[in-house]
Amino acid sequence: MATTLAAIGTAKGLFLARSDDDRRSWSLTGPHFGMSEVYSAAIDTRGGRTRILAGAMSWHWGPMVVRSDDLGATWVDTERGAVRFPEGTDAAVARVWQLAPAPADQPGVVYAGVEPSALFRSTDGGETFSLVEGLWNHPHRKEWQPGGGGQALHTVLPHPTDPARVLVAMSTGGVYRTGDGGESWSPANRGILADFLPGEEPEYGQCVHKVARNPQRPEQLFAQNHGGVYRSDDGGDRWVSIVDGLPADFGFPMVADPNAPGSVFVFPIVSGEERFPPERKCRVYRTDDAGATWSALTNGLPSDPHYGAVLRDGMCADDADPVGVYFGNRNGEVYATADRGESWQQIAAHLPPVLCVKAAVLPEPA
Repeated sequence: MATTLAAIGTAKGLFLARSDDDRRSWSLTGPHFGMSEVYSAAIDTRGGRTRILAGAMSWHWGPMVVRSDDLGATWVDTERGAVRFPEGTDAAVARVWQLAPAPADQPGVVYAGVEPSALFRSTDGGETFSLVEGLWNHPHRKEWQPGGGGQALHTVLPHPTDPARVLVAMSTGGVYRTGDGGESWSPANRGILADFLPGEEPEYGQCVHKVARNPQRPEQLFAQNHGGVYRSDDGGDRWVSIVDGLPADFGFPMVADPNAPGSVFVFPIVSGEERFPPERKCRVYRTDDAGATWSALTNGLPSDPHYGAVLRDGMCADDADPVGVYFGNRNGEVYATADRGESWQQIAAHLPPVLCVKAAVLPEPA
């Protein structure tokens, strides 16, 4: 039976949940590097081997990217944390918010999004990183402002077929994209509102919370905004609202089903001022028609009044078929489904607040 691994980053270390029976039962280990805040994780299965990456922030040692090639039995870091600004930039990495391996035809390439908003690129599987200077030197950068959680570049979407194309999103700043390997970047926010800025549709400055896409339909994008849920059918040239049918327009995660173009999952919360699920109900919502309609998925989720919010990387999908979806909340609970949300089970509880979850089906041993 296939083995599935879920990496759960929390405010006090990384936990690893493992299922060896096609996601029916789970075992948990951790915390790994306890007392470090783990804001990002990735499970890199390219080339038939598994490498776990984690973006940890220790209040003693500072931010670092750590890695394991033996499913968490041992961990290695790189001197000075792997991700650091070059001398002369007058900046220091505060947190690593995103770790994103590139597609399989770019072995070794891993992207890191950090705070303050910047993008780094590795060509050795996450052991060392270099600053993508084209974005760092963008003339808009001086006007990007911190969101409620910090000035985070939290979304990195390498294009599935064109290595020169990468899309990023940040809070605040919005969506930016490159078509020349990172040399130049342009904002891609037409149609996304920012009710905290003058005017209805600024060129940039939006507080986009997360962007997702299906690799089979790469020009169709979905975004959860700080107030608003959107879809683009042209790679970000223009966005339209798809919030109708959802109980709220606020939330953080946006997760695509890799097997089903037009199918995404969200976890709404009331608003930026009231960060609880609407009606105090624990509900994941799924669309299978690119946002024309939404369905609430509740079977197996708590039925009592619920107050747990899910952060932007607190929800993810694996690469199985049917897809598994996972989410963890600020209450330290983690839930999983092996059938696209039709039924859920709790796979962990009483953890520290969950900051990120990443999951993957592991390759068969050689």
